[in-house]
Amino acid sequence: MPVDLQRPGPGDRRHHSHAGALCAGLATDLREELSMATLELRNTSSVTPPVQLRNVVRQFGPQRVIDGLDLDIAAGEFVALLGASGSGKTTLLRTLAGLDDIDSGELRVPVARAAVFQEPRLMPWKSAWKNVVLGLRINDAKARAEAALTEVGLAHRLNAFPATLSGGEAQRVALARGLVREPKLLLLDEPFAALDALTRIRMHQLIIDLWRKHTPAVLLVTHDVDEAILLADRVIVLADGKLADDIRVDLPRQRDSGQAGFQAIRSRLLGLLGVKTQAADTATQEPAHDVTLSALRRFANAR
Repeated sequence: MPVDLQRPGPGDRRHHSHAGALCAGLATDLREELSMATLELRNTSSVTPPVQLRNVVRQFGPQRVIDGLDLDIAAGEFVALLGASGSGKTTLLRTLAGLDDIDSGELRVPVARAAVFQEPRLMPWKSAWKNVVLGLRINDAKARAEAALTEVGLAHRLNAFPATLSGGEAQRVALARGLVREPKLLLLDEPFAALDALTRIRMHQLIIDLWRKHTPAVLLVTHDVDEAILLADRVIVLADGKLADDIRVDLPRQRDSGQAGFQAIRSRLLGLLGVKTQAADTATQEPAHDVTLSALRRFANAR
């Protein structure tokens, strides 16, 4: 079929000129959007982590309990801290909580932070809700306490006294007391160590749910390798006050100790903690303990 090729008339030239101007305008807009996107990306990548330690030293007499430690914890990141007794775990947590000073180095932590310890540390003469808002000067204290206790499943225990609470309930009150302060950094010092196995598993799920909702940075001090892998984005290991390793846990959030990736991280951590490779392999090959934990975890999640 023949094609009629015609020289553009005046109207056509005006149309083409308008189209060219439109394209030029769109190109300019696109360049501006790309520039803004690049600027936003640069700003995001340069965000200062809420927790920063640079060459931090803490010593008691001649002994350096924390020895030149460098560490970053990003906003909303869940980090577990492992180490043998005397490695500096508790000293580090106390330093981050503002309960202890450093001797040298640089330390940056958010002002809004809270700590939950192994013992609930509740005032026995105060009800649950009054323990939650202990030390806070706010007008809507009871309403805030009730909301926090509801989040941890204790709305029905608002006026209960510590002596009437179970171990798990008391620890939930302590957790509510930490969260009601809306911390940017939540410090957990073996808060589940004294709980029975089933309560502990339920608390694991609760802390993950609350972390996802409130998104604080979390530092969990624990002696339990499985607990560290189950909960954390990263596991750091201290040895003699220094960072021995920093391991990212690249596993789906629905974690189970029977996973191959879980066992690989577990063996590596056990080795760092001084457990011989043969012992670590033996632990991996003995399924009874893991099967029991898995069964308990499935039961707890079904409740």
